[in-house]
Amino acid sequence: MTAPNSIGVPPSVGSPSPLGWRFTAPLLLGSTLNPINSSMIATALVGIGIDFKSGPEATASLISVLYVCSAVAQPTMGKLSVIFGPRRVFLSGVAILLLAGVVGVLAPSLEVLLVSRALIGIGTSACYPTAMALVRRRADEAGIGVPGRVLGNFSIAAQVTAVVGLPLGGVLAGYLGWRALFAVNIPLAVLAFSFTLLGVAKDAPAQRQGRGTLLRMLDLPGIALFTGAVTSLLVFLSSLTTPVWWLAVLALVLAGLLMWRERHARSPLIDVRMLGRNRPLQRTYLRSILAALATYTAMYGSSQWMEQSVGLNAATVGLILIPLSLTSIVVARLVSGRGWIRWPLILAGLALTLSATVMLLANQGSGVVLLIGMTLLLGLTNGFSSFANQAALYLQTSVAEIAVASGLLRTSMYLGAIGSSSLIAIAFGPTATDAGFHTLAWIQLAIGAMMVALTVVDRSVPAVAAEH
Repeated sequence: MTAPNSIGVPPSVGSPSPLGWRFTAPLLLGSTLNPINSSMIATALVGIGIDFKSGPEATASLISVLYVCSAVAQPTMGKLSVIFGPRRVFLSGVAILLLAGVVGVLAPSLEVLLVSRALIGIGTSACYPTAMALVRRRADEAGIGVPGRVLGNFSIAAQVTAVVGLPLGGVLAGYLGWRALFAVNIPLAVLAFSFTLLGVAKDAPAQRQGRGTLLRMLDLPGIALFTGAVTSLLVFLSSLTTPVWWLAVLALVLAGLLMWRERHARSPLIDVRMLGRNRPLQRTYLRSILAALATYTAMYGSSQWMEQSVGLNAATVGLILIPLSLTSIVVARLVSGRGWIRWPLILAGLALTLSATVMLLANQGSGVVLLIGMTLLLGLTNGFSSFANQAALYLQTSVAEIAVASGLLRTSMYLGAIGSSSLIAIAFGPTATDAGFHTLAWIQLAIGAMMVALTVVDRSVPAVAAEH
């Protein structure tokens, strides 16, 4: 069911904002812990490999395990928040993160470190869907429509921390050792936990349920089938250069069983009947997958190409990519402040096609100015799409659905992110050449056109999300 875009009576003049910083700050902090942990680890893989006498393939699993656990846990945590209350699940996730930090600091082997990364993925995954549920609950109680500025802050915070994570990880690993990347989660978790206790109102008392009733509400078979389907799909997408086709078949079979199970479950993890009827929400997920696929493909593909083909060093490439992040942040703030949805989604696709056009014109002799222009356009794509897709989902779901729906939005982004690594590998092969870079450009053109078409034909996407 699509939630109405109702606007209630605003709070009286001089009264504290129901969505002020006391309430939103701990939710923002918690929601940034996943992206910052995703990017921070990259600078420590070499040191971890040396200490545990492991090769690049083994240490790379520290990245993939967090992605897989996060993709599975985001909607699952959303489901748990519906049963136990979003504040309780948020605090539980932060507590798991605290435990993960301790395990990582004390890890005697790579296997234990993998457990820590899995716990980080699970714990941090509780924060974003529950934060969206808490914001929706508070906004509805206050009679507010779509809290555009608040949603914009979540988009901006995720972008900032994903960018900050790489240099922060380098500083921590360089001066304090790689265990500092795990230790930093301990004070962050303590801060998020403490501020949540102080600034976020308690959930309503949980109703006592019998064991059988609670198990039905948890939908453990649905969670197991969803975990198997998503994990199989992610592993398949991560190795498209040498595809393991039985994984694709397994993902399809498990997805079919999941749909059958959820149609008959009394309290399904994923309400497939609602999702089947809610075509606008389906398109939002598809746009999210495409935007993530395009952004990560261009960002990581361009980085490799600029180093291997153009001959730039890593520091220069990093400086060239800075405008991408800055543009994304500025545009997201502009769009969220005005509550624009429809045109930003269209402009995101158009900006991507322009960025891809610049990629087609670029070659190993291209100057820095052209490369910066390419990243600026990509920043427009990211900035326009991040808030608009989030706001569209807010309008397309009810208060009871938003936690799981928000978790699935993050899952869709992980699908795009992991798929990008295989696209890059297929286009480049052993070396990032001009020809491979131009292949990526044609793929980006196609994705941009699809993003525009998905929005133009979708008349349900409003021009503006009203807010009081």
